[in-house]
Amino acid sequence: MTRSFALILLLLGGAFAATPASAAGGIEVEQVWARATSAAAKTAAIYLTISNAGTTPDRLTAASTPVADRAEPHETTMENGVMKMAPLGPLTIAPGETVVFAPEGKHIMLMGLKAPLKLGDKVPLTLTFEHAGAQQVTAVVEKAGAMSAGEGAPMSGMPDMH
Repeated sequence: MTRSFALILLLLGGAFAATPASAAGGIEVEQVWARATSAAAKTAAIYLTISNAGTTPDRLTAASTPVADRAEPHETTMENGVMKMAPLGPLTIAPGETVVFAPEGKHIMLMGLKAPLKLGDKVPLTLTFEHAGAQQVTAVVEKAGAMSAGEGAPMSGMPDMH
C-alpha cells in the first residue's frame, strides 16, 4: 500500500468515525417537540422519536434540561377508564426498533419549569443512553394542544386560538 493511499484511508476512517450514528451507537433521536404552556404551568412534556439503527440493544437511562428542575421518561396509560401517568424507568430500544414518544403515551416529563414554554422556543434536552452516552437534542415548542411536530403555526387565514 502506498503512503498516500494509506493516508487517504486514515483520513476517511476518521471522517466515518465522527458521524452521529457511529458516535451514538446507532441511536437516532428525531422529531423532538413540546407544547406551549400557560404562564402558571410547572410541568410540560417533550415528545420525540428514538430509533436504534445499531446491532445491539441500548437503554434510555436519564433525561435533563436547563428549563426544568427535573426531566424523566414517563408514560400515560388508561386503566379501567382512568388515565394514569408514571415514570418509565430505563427504556430498552432493541436493534431496528423505533420508539415514539407522543401525546397520551410515552413522553419526557418536565417538572419544576423555570419559565413557561412559548410558541417557537427552542428547548435543549440531553438524553442519556447506557451505551450511546449523552445525546443533545433541541425541542421546538409548538402551539398549545398540538398533537404532532410541525403544528406551531396556525393555518393560513385561521386565527391562533390560544
